[in-house]
Order: sequence, then C-alpha cells, then structure tokens
Amino acid sequence: MSATAAPAPGLRAALRHVLVHLVTPLLMCLGMGLAYMGAFVTPEPHDMPIAVVGSGPQTQVLAQTVEDKAGDALDVRTLATREQAVDALKSLDIAGAYLPDAKAPELVVASAGSDMSAMAAQKIFTPVAAKQGVPLKVTDVATPVDDDPTGQGLFFLLVAVSIGSYASVAVLGAAGAGLRMRARAGLVVGVSLAVSLIGAALAGPIFHLVHQGLWGVWAMCWLYSAGVLFIGVGLHTFLKRWTTLAMMVLFVMLNFTTSGGLFRPELQNGFFGSLHAFWNGAGFVEGIRSHLYFGGHQLAQHVWTLTGWLAVGLLLVGVAALWERRQRTAAVPAARHAAGREAERETGREAQVEMEEEMEESVAV
Repeated sequence: MSATAAPAPGLRAALRHVLVHLVTPLLMCLGMGLAYMGAFVTPEPHDMPIAVVGSGPQTQVLAQTVEDKAGDALDVRTLATREQAVDALKSLDIAGAYLPDAKAPELVVASAGSDMSAMAAQKIFTPVAAKQGVPLKVTDVATPVDDDPTGQGLFFLLVAVSIGSYASVAVLGAAGAGLRMRARAGLVVGVSLAVSLIGAALAGPIFHLVHQGLWGVWAMCWLYSAGVLFIGVGLHTFLKRWTTLAMMVLFVMLNFTTSGGLFRPELQNGFFGSLHAFWNGAGFVEGIRSHLYFGGHQLAQHVWTLTGWLAVGLLLVGVAALWERRQRTAAVPAARHAAGREAERETGREAQVEMEEEMEESVAV
C-alpha cells in the first residue's frame, strides 16, 4: 500500500505527448543560437575587397603593405583612377577605395551597399592617413535615403515579409489540409499577393524606405513570398507538424543570417558567406539594393535567384499533389464507409488538435 503507484497510462501518454512537442522549441533554441551568434557576434573581414587608387611603385608598395599586414582579411587591389574606383563601388566589386595624398588622403565608400563594410574600410585606412599626420576625408558615393540612414531597413523588410509568409504556411497546411492541393496553391497566390502588398506599403508610404521604384520592390516581395509559401505548403504534405521547424531553419536561421542585410558576406565566415551567393533572402535584399541604389547592377541575377526558389516551391507542390492523389487512390472506399461518422469525427478532432498545435508553435515563434 505504501509503494508509489505507477503513473496511469493516460498520464504517461500525455507526458510523452508534451515531451515530443518540446523537441521543436528546444531545437529552435539551439538552431537560432548557432545561426545568429555564429553569423553576427564576431564580424570580421574575410577577403574583403578594397582598392588603393593611383599608379606607380608607391601605390603598389602601399597596397602590398596593407595586404601583408591584414593577411587573409583583405583582398587589396589597385585602380588607376578615382573614376574607376567609383565604378567599382557602384558595381559592389569593392568595399572601399583609398586615394593616398600627402595633404588630403581620401576614402571613397558606398554605404548603401553595406554600412558595416564602409565602416570596416574606414577603420582600415584611418591609421594609414594618421601616419601622415593628416585627417582622412571620407566620401560616400551611394548613400541610403534619409529615412533609412544605416541602410538596414531592407533587412527588417525581409523579416516582415518572411514572417508573414512562413507563418501562413501553418494555416494553409493545417487548416487547409482538407482542400485539394490545387485549392491550396490558389490560396498561396492570394496570400503571397497580400503579403507583398503589406511589404510594399511598409517600405513605401509607411516608413519611406523607398522613394522611387516602389513597384519593383513590390514585385520582388511577391516573388520572395510566393517562393517561401509554395515551398512550405509542399513540405507540409510530408513533414506535417515538423514543417514549422523546417521553415525556421530555411527561412530564418540560414536566411536572415546570409541575406547581407546587416553584414555582407565579406564580413562573415565562409559558411554564411557562401550561402549568400544563392539563398533567397540574399536575392531579395541585394535585388532591392541594386534596384534602388545601384542602377540595376546585377538585378537580373538576383531576380533569377528568387525565381529559382519559386520554381523549387512549384516543383514541391507538384510532387506533393501527386503523392496525395496516390494516397487517396490507395484508400479502400468500403473501409472508409464502414468507419462511419465516428471515425470522421475522430479524424476531425485529431486534425483540429494538430492544426492548433502547429499554429500555436508558429505564432509563438
């Protein structure tokens, strides 16, 4: 009689259910810590391209001296004229260009491309000018709008559009589970349109991050949002309640950290820097930057990146539709009829519980 009674089967099942669901937030905690702290805590230059402007042996010696002192942190090149340096900055080929002069040394940057990279270039060349006993003049040839002085507003636009997109996946996947894939795909088009219009409104009339070219910004918002939504809805067919974790990995942990919205790839380690070349968040941020500040330089490349992710989403939805059709065909109609209304009610209750759990996890994140 004094022995402790064993937990009731119902209690054990409830505890098991809770513990299984705790796996997702714990993995999110680990993943977010690894991603954000790995990408943002210690930004350091890695082969950051900069230039020394001029000709002759003195320019070559200065460039080599700076590179030798920096090691792998810098990729120092020489350019003959200031005009070439400005063109390279506006093409985002370099982070800064130093014009040595005994009386008035100058550093040329383009902070609209990356405020952090411009600051890093200034930190590199300020001591060089100080050795001559003269102040360093900094000229910015591509500045963001006054309403976005650091140029980081585009990163937060990415965050807003991403949250609107991947949070909607839980609703479309769970609440829309009874709909055919064609209907869910139609809803994706509508939701992505709504998210893109919200993004354009935030960037334009609300916070004035965009003073011109708003329709182009809207188009990239739509391309990005549709890609995220189609991928999420396609994955939900196979991953079910684990879709939230997968979306967090793809479109938060690996996406925000590699977008270049806070630190360009030359200020990050090789892993995050390499993902910047083809991840959709980078295509979104760099595409809008190119559209707004750099005359459309490499804009087509960034649009193709977003289009490629959309194509992957459409492919996933197509595969999921075929798989769901096969599942329906394989079911025995007689067995479903024999199950009766009670089975339908039970399925509805389970689907409702799953839907609520998914949406609670998504909203909590």
